[in-house]
Amino acid sequence: MASHTSYALDIPILFRVGEESLDVTPTDTQRAAMDRLGIQAEAGDWCWIGKIPQPPADVLQAAGNPRLRPARLPPLSMIGMVLGAPFIPLLILLRLLSAAEEAVKRSLDRKEEKEQRRAKEEEEKRRDAAIAQQDLDNVFDGNWHGDAGQFLLRWYSYSTHHERMLLATREGIVLAAPPRRVSVGREKRMQVVARLPASEAILVDPFSGEFETSILLIRFRDGSWLRVDTEEVRSDLHTYLLRQPLPDN
Repeated sequence: MASHTSYALDIPILFRVGEESLDVTPTDTQRAAMDRLGIQAEAGDWCWIGKIPQPPADVLQAAGNPRLRPARLPPLSMIGMVLGAPFIPLLILLRLLSAAEEAVKRSLDRKEEKEQRRAKEEEEKRRDAAIAQQDLDNVFDGNWHGDAGQFLLRWYSYSTHHERMLLATREGIVLAAPPRRVSVGREKRMQVVARLPASEAILVDPFSGEFETSILLIRFRDGSWLRVDTEEVRSDLHTYLLRQPLPDN
């Protein structure tokens, strides 16, 4: 059983993965989220899901024709995007210059640096192959009648915001979000939108820490799964899962 983590301490909490030491101290955002929701969590991070595919008509009708997309950006956010549009060409230029600079640096790299880059590229290829092999480039396992498919159908009925704060607790999984989509102040407006007891679903890193990714799975008791992507690569949730015993298949 996972040991209870105290968040009253300001001392950094380090967890070693191979040669690397990871800081698993809760961030200010996570602490604020837990304080607001009154939940003692072991780990948490903001996450999002991919585009929900169109379900068959009978499945959609049986579910009450739920919404399958997040709400549009609020008007103030749209105004901000319009005002920022003139700067887009400049940002593109800066990105191109950065790419050119990186290309020059690569051509001047020492042998050791080139070998490191080649190893990183091979790692990325293996990661992409593993994602494709497990069909993890999809938002869920594809069975609309499974627990994951049914939960996915209700995803935006709980909240029209495009993100969720996913908290791993000793009792299970808690998802929180603002009731409606916001552009700023998501932490201040969020509330619990769904709870999944450990008897119904568990959080899983499908690669068990082998690759640094943002991918996690909510795996339901019937074997169906839903993919979520965390804001951070190897997030607090990933390092938390590395400290847990592997679940039974």
